[in-house]
Amino acid sequence: MGATHEVFNQAMPRTGNNLLAENAALGDALRFNAPALATGELERLGAALATPEMQTHARLANVHLPQLRTHDRFGHRTDQVEFHPSYHALMELAVASGLHGTPWAGAAHDHVRRAAAFMLFTELEPSVLCPISMTYAVTPALRANPALAAAWGPLLTSRVYDPRFVPASLLHAPGGAEGKGKRGVTMGMGMTEKQGGSDVRANTTQATPAGSDERGQRFTIVGHKWFMSAPICDAFLVLAQSPGGLSCFFMPRWLPDGTVNAMRIQRLKDKLGNKANASSEVEFDGATAWLVGDEGRGVPQILEMGSMTRLDCALGTAGLMRQALTLALHHTAQRSAFGKPLIEQPLMKNVLADLALESEAATALALRLARTLDHPDDAHEVLMRRLLTPVAKFWICKRGSAFAQEAMECLGGNGYVEEGGEGVMARIYREMPVNSIWEGAGNIMGLDLLRASRKGGKEGSVADALAAELAPARGAHVAFDGARELLLHRIDAATDEADARRLAQDVALLVQAALLHQHAPDYVFDAFCASRLAGDWGQTFGTLAAASTDFDSIIVRALPRQVGTP
Repeated sequence: MGATHEVFNQAMPRTGNNLLAENAALGDALRFNAPALATGELERLGAALATPEMQTHARLANVHLPQLRTHDRFGHRTDQVEFHPSYHALMELAVASGLHGTPWAGAAHDHVRRAAAFMLFTELEPSVLCPISMTYAVTPALRANPALAAAWGPLLTSRVYDPRFVPASLLHAPGGAEGKGKRGVTMGMGMTEKQGGSDVRANTTQATPAGSDERGQRFTIVGHKWFMSAPICDAFLVLAQSPGGLSCFFMPRWLPDGTVNAMRIQRLKDKLGNKANASSEVEFDGATAWLVGDEGRGVPQILEMGSMTRLDCALGTAGLMRQALTLALHHTAQRSAFGKPLIEQPLMKNVLADLALESEAATALALRLARTLDHPDDAHEVLMRRLLTPVAKFWICKRGSAFAQEAMECLGGNGYVEEGGEGVMARIYREMPVNSIWEGAGNIMGLDLLRASRKGGKEGSVADALAAELAPARGAHVAFDGARELLLHRIDAATDEADARRLAQDVALLVQAALLHQHAPDYVFDAFCASRLAGDWGQTFGTLAAASTDFDSIIVRALPRQVGTP
């Protein structure tokens, strides 16, 4: 019996590409934000991430999910999580690429380099980056406890991934333990509880003083955490109520005497997406922890870390947008309907160009925020970090799910299934909401923006800093100028909580437009202003003004290099 059908008019797998070299928007944003940055390491990472081997690891890590092992076969408590080898392969590449604590070692432009690498890695597999992001965020917080910072700092910035469940302290222990301890560590965070969520001041976990030692003030912790990510980390920063108020504590999995700390993993969360990463509920049954920072100052300590993880939420969503756009472009360039490739159909051009504008604007804003970390002593950058952290986290992440749905629609039914190369689109769609929810959902970001806009200091006012940030695009587009004047008046007097989301949206759009004016072609900037600022746009993707939009140029700029042109 012969074959019943021939397979044709299907997109071929993407192979042999380089995620950095094919991304013109990211390349231009890098040159703008860090013109002296050497990109050799990023180029090597861009090639490694696109190999069939790493793509297979990404798929397998999401198929073979983490498994909780609370006890061994003899009934002893173990509280460990087993991962597929592909998870460890992905973590090894992320750590070797310096996506965790290495920017704190002090290399020039390393936060921008790390941000670009984080976006590129997200195109391969985002969920393993959860412990990577938390390690990045908590590393500088340990400076508030000099003893812990000295002991753990070298391991937190090490580019060696060591997944073993052994004490980190063995590396420095006397008596022949050299070489047996951890060669690199990761850190997690435990903040929210079931009764409070984002309102961490409602936490009930108790910290009781238990003396002091070479690590500082020691406490015994009793309580729980509703979300603890990722439970396989070597140590955690947790919030608990001490006699002096809500405080921040360092809790290692292993204690200095070589025993396992009393952190009990109750269960792993069954999540919509973020499948390869283990998120958990835990109980502290008299766990030992050390105070970080001043007692009663846990919330400010956590907010400082939150600004780092919120940056990563924006970076991650921008990376997912780029991946979804690339898959849509790749598919439509090879799939024909009604006599010609989809990418040449006028209405599809409108959709693809609109997605390309959104993706490039997200990349521009996320990388601009990362730049602020490379200039901690610059007054303008300090103010822009304060302003743009909630704005970028809110707007980019809020746009992610709608973006992924529209990109999936470009692939039709092939995008909706979970298998094969195009099945990645379903994984992207399931992943998108987590960055909007994690580390403060939309309302929390709006309230943070209001606080940032009211907060003055030696650096000056946020309104003045925003005016300076927008100045390079002044006079470039009439819609930009009109929106700019209105925004500067509003942010200088922002007090209404009910208007906070709208304010965050408007700040994001104007900063994105100003950035695009500086490092994107005029046809990108003009189309962005006409649609997002002048209102010549519908209420869904693919509704750009047909008469005034240079669809072909926008699409060609966004195309992965090996696909060709429409």
